[in-house]
Amino acid sequence: MLRVMTWNVRTGGRDRDGTDRTDRIVAVVTAHRPDVLALQELRGFDRDGRTAELAGRVGMVSHLARSCLGQPVAVLVRPPLRVLRAGPLRRPFHHAAVRVAVATTEGPLTVVGTHLYPWSGGRRRLEADWLAHAVSRAGRLALLVGDLNTLDPVADHAARLAGLAPPYRRRHLRRDGRTVDTRAVARLLDAGLVDLWPHTGGTEPDGLTVPTRYGGAEFAGMRLDYLLATPALAALTRGVRVLRGGDADTASDHYPVLADLALDPA
Repeated sequence: MLRVMTWNVRTGGRDRDGTDRTDRIVAVVTAHRPDVLALQELRGFDRDGRTAELAGRVGMVSHLARSCLGQPVAVLVRPPLRVLRAGPLRRPFHHAAVRVAVATTEGPLTVVGTHLYPWSGGRRRLEADWLAHAVSRAGRLALLVGDLNTLDPVADHAARLAGLAPPYRRRHLRRDGRTVDTRAVARLLDAGLVDLWPHTGGTEPDGLTVPTRYGGAEFAGMRLDYLLATPALAALTRGVRVLRGGDADTASDHYPVLADLALDPA
């Protein structure tokens, strides 16, 4: 069984007031031991050796994608899982996207980790187009994971958006100020990807990934973090969980999401 986790750890695990949440992040990762770990909002991880330090503490090898405008993202891999290729997606993402392929007994598994633009649905839709193209070339076993900053096109989001302050509500509305903007996730589903949370029988509110007990005024009980798989990989998925409790409650404003895949390292 191969375990994949995605987690937005908020500003590299450090707050402006000096609070360092890194130990809590390490504790959660160590407790659940993912084989592949996608992290977002890695502020400062492209300098001062922070990437290597965190990877060493959790026993993994990091593949980082830097960002010109936003924050880096990374996909970490736990040995002995063998990396076949790795590198950033060469598109002008606000944050970044990184692609890592690992060897499994069922063939190469490609994991794309990303973090979509927070403030414009149109920009998120464009970034989703780039991701759909990348995943379409990745082969039969591909997984797109990360903070997509987008509500899904299936659930009714009106009530939760009504509780948000206007600046945060606008992030999730079309230009008419009324229609919920779900275009980024819809684009990826239209490209043939499978949303693994509902696919494995998950229903709200258990799948909500923000906010945590740490806080998050811009959230109102939402699922913004996703694992989207090709159909062949979806058929091998054995469970998806949002990890709550303990250090996960305060390590970030997002909860981590974990999936178990019926794959073995090759």
